[in-house]
Amino acid sequence: MNQTPVELLTAFTTAGAEQRDAAYRQLVAALWQDGRASELAPAAVPALLTALDRAPADRQGGLILLLGLLVGSEQPGVDGELAGTVGKELDRFLDLLAERDAHPGRTLALLFLLSHFPAERDRILAATEPLELAQDDLGRLTRVLQPLDPATAVLGRVWPSPDEWVLSEAERAFDRSWVDALAPAQLAATWDGDTRMLIGYSGAKAYWALRHGTTQVVADTSPHRTTELSADATGTADLTHHAGVLRCPACAGRLTVSAEGAHCTGCAADYSSAAGHLDLFERSEPADPKDVLQNAAAMRNIGLHYETVLRPAFLRLMGGNFGGQVTPADEDRYIVEHTSPVDGPVLDLAAGAGRWTAVLAEAVGSERLIALDLNPAMLTWLSGRLPDVPAVRASAQTLPFDDATLGAVNCWNALQAMPDPAGVIAEVGRCLKPGGSFTLLTFQQAADPIDRHFQGTFRGPGFPDGMPLFALADLRAWLAAAGLTIRDEYAPGTFAVITAERAA
Repeated sequence: MNQTPVELLTAFTTAGAEQRDAAYRQLVAALWQDGRASELAPAAVPALLTALDRAPADRQGGLILLLGLLVGSEQPGVDGELAGTVGKELDRFLDLLAERDAHPGRTLALLFLLSHFPAERDRILAATEPLELAQDDLGRLTRVLQPLDPATAVLGRVWPSPDEWVLSEAERAFDRSWVDALAPAQLAATWDGDTRMLIGYSGAKAYWALRHGTTQVVADTSPHRTTELSADATGTADLTHHAGVLRCPACAGRLTVSAEGAHCTGCAADYSSAAGHLDLFERSEPADPKDVLQNAAAMRNIGLHYETVLRPAFLRLMGGNFGGQVTPADEDRYIVEHTSPVDGPVLDLAAGAGRWTAVLAEAVGSERLIALDLNPAMLTWLSGRLPDVPAVRASAQTLPFDDATLGAVNCWNALQAMPDPAGVIAEVGRCLKPGGSFTLLTFQQAADPIDRHFQGTFRGPGFPDGMPLFALADLRAWLAAAGLTIRDEYAPGTFAVITAERAA
């Protein structure tokens, strides 16, 4: 027999520790699914509010998070029925926020819920002043409660918290130029998208803390970490000794390579070398100057910011890594232990700013390595820090290498950002020599619907509606179809870390 919401509510607030999470998921499923409130939600909200008085702190946090999910299911900026009912209890939530020694997850859940009431911005922020909130939490809350002012709006540079972005005056001026050129509808939509990303991150952090306790930020202590601005790339590392494996991305013809660039002997295409890399990217249509996410990626210190802020936050959200169970040292060790190249170059695919390219360079030698990425700002950064590693700008969808020419391939925290991941894996399989290894870190779509919802709030270049993640079964099938055999699989949280080998 199906239980009523009140019965499910009682089961959750009285469940033992071992049954708590299952009871909570049942309660949530009755009232909310995939970002939408069920028809039972309006009648159940008063019971949720009443239960707050008798529930222990950790269960209070779960109820508050659920109320945030329900309010968030309504159209932003519209006085919906659920927001109206919950909003009448705002003083109660502010009183709970002021209590000391509460469960850490409850405080984070309150911040998540309060993020949905921008009309009460002044009252909410005043209540946070004596709390000594972590600066990133306070910065997120302040931004999501802020009304849109077209004259001062900052877009694309706020996640995971505005306080974690440091911009130069030149970068601010660049931003102002493209933000001012946006149509009002695009400006509003982008602002709303940034707001949803921040609220989603707050919710994910709160949900993790409610189940596991205090969140942890793991420091990267590797000598390969970025600690300061990279030097500008002044030249392009020698690619001539890899010329025998390169091919034209347009016609698959042979390339002749020099310090100035490359020439295709098949279609006569010419490719230039500049800012530390050979540019083999063939764009089928011009870039959109109003592409907000691409514009936000164009900053001189993007490599530093990516490694120190964006990437760790992305792992927390997508991998469930708020407790730091996967550390940079773990990643370094995995790459070194599982990269097993045969004869031929080693490709760092989607190398980004070069943090793990540096690990590979130490393991296999810079002269044997090729770094490939599509973002020229990242490659300029990489070449500035690793001037001896040849770098190529090209698409992972059409790798500029002949069949069976690469000794090993590493693709670390990038497959999920590619529009055709199965095609990328097929390309890796085509280019790997028999016996060569393919090391891969990406993310699974969470089985828990709440975690999955928060994962889906993230927006990235090419994914304005959310970044799709994977099922392990799909990754296994794509690897098998590419002629790759899995020899190691590691899946903590919602990570997917795999080593595969090209069949002999």
